[in-house]
Formats: sequence, structure tokens, C-alpha cells
Amino acid sequence: MTEFPFSDLPAIEPGHVWLAGAGPGDPGLLTLLAAKALGEADVIVHDALVNEECLKLARPGAALEYAGKRGGKPSAKQRDISLRLVELAKSGLKVLRLKGGDPFVFGRGGEEALTLVEHGVPFRIVPGITAGIGGLAYAGIPVTHREINHAVTFLTGHDSSGLVPDRIDWEAIAKGSPVIVMYMAMKHIGRISAQLIAGGRSASEPVAFVCDAATATQKVLETTLGEAERAVAASGFEPPAIVVVGEVVRLRPSLDWLGALSGRKLVGDPFAGDNRKDTA
Repeated sequence: MTEFPFSDLPAIEPGHVWLAGAGPGDPGLLTLLAAKALGEADVIVHDALVNEECLKLARPGAALEYAGKRGGKPSAKQRDISLRLVELAKSGLKVLRLKGGDPFVFGRGGEEALTLVEHGVPFRIVPGITAGIGGLAYAGIPVTHREINHAVTFLTGHDSSGLVPDRIDWEAIAKGSPVIVMYMAMKHIGRISAQLIAGGRSASEPVAFVCDAATATQKVLETTLGEAERAVAASGFEPPAIVVVGEVVRLRPSLDWLGALSGRKLVGDPFAGDNRKDTA
């Protein structure tokens, strides 16, 4: 095996757990530290959204354990996954818990880390590129653009019960956040759209759904808040998806760099001439 560069990077120690993010899909978005961990771990406990190409970096003989949780499908219970990490670490193994995106952004990494603390297991967090940033970038949609927004809200479209979270102040978000990025929201987009419109958002506001973000099967649906539910149903698109609401969606015809590689002709700045230039 080729010697890994950056030899001063930390190494997984026996009895330790690393909670690492694999990014939104493209294996090239792995961090150096996550890639190094893949080549060192004795066992890799991975999620459903981790690209299988990433797992090819595992060292020969490493055990791969699937611990994916997908809505509406049989899945391991979170407490059982957390306790499995404890069990593996207590047996003296080098454990890598590999998650899609970032472990601390709607990834249950905090829950698993707290269980490790509870049982005295040392751990390290290896952040990854979350889909709400990297997945949208692969669709040519920036989460911030200084001519449009100086704030962005990230939220989840369902809670542990599988329903739209009732603790979210939808009216406050509708009024206060120019760009809203939603994880796990496709299933409930009708109710969410209605809440945002009731809170003051325009039904004509641009919305984009990015399915299988940063993978070879990535698909993007552009619609409006008022038409979102109908458009998703007609598209046949399925989760996993990241959803973004806001004027930044209008930048996609100009910034769809991935589409341009396949021949799409990009257009000029859609906001050129607007009186909203930020000189700061």
C-alpha cells in the first residue's frame, strides 16, 4: 500500500472510535483524515448514504458493518448502533464510524458520541462536507451569494417520529431566513411549503430538489414553493434529496458547472442590473 502523505496526521488507536463524515457522495470529497482512517480501521461501521467507492479505501481484512437508517425501511435502532460502537471499541479494535455528509449535521453523531462518553470510550470527530453545502454546490446552487442573502437556515423535514417537526417556528423562518436548506424534507414538502407560504413566503419563490447529490445519478428539479408538491409527484424523484428555497436557485442556469461539462451552455448573471449590489 502506498504510504499515506501528511505523515503527521493522527492515527486511529486501538479501542478508539472515529466519527467521520464521508461527504455528500463523490469520493473525491472525502477529507484527507477520513481517507487515512479508512486505510487504518479494523472495522468500519457505515451508513446507507456512504458511496461504496469510499469503502474501497478500506485496508485489506477490515470488517465492513452496515448500519444504515432509511425512512420507511427496516433499520437498526440508533441506540443499538451506538452500543455496537462501544462493544467494538471495548474489544480493542480501531473503529471508524463513517457517515454520509457530516456527522454533526443531522447525522446523529452527537448521540453516538454521547454514548461513547457514557461508556468511557475515547473518540475523535472528523468533519465532512454536508450535503446542504456540497450537494447544492454540485447542482450549481450556492447557499450564500452576497447580492441575495447574508443568512441561511438549515433544518430537517422530519423528526424522530417521521413527522414534520412541531418545534420549528415556521413563521419565524419564513420571515427571517432568505435561504432555507432542508434535509429529509421531500416526503413532507406539501405541508412544509404550506407552512412557509402561510408564514409570508411567496408561492412563486424558487425551489430546487437535488436527488443523489454529488453522484453519477444526481438529478435536479427546479420549481416554485407553490408548485413543489405537485412537481415532485410528477417527477418521480425519490429521496435522498436536499431541498433549497430561495433566490439562490435562480443562479443555477449560470453556475451549473457540472451540466456545463456535459454541454450545457451557461448564461450570464441573472441579477446583473439589479439594485442590490453589496460593495462590502
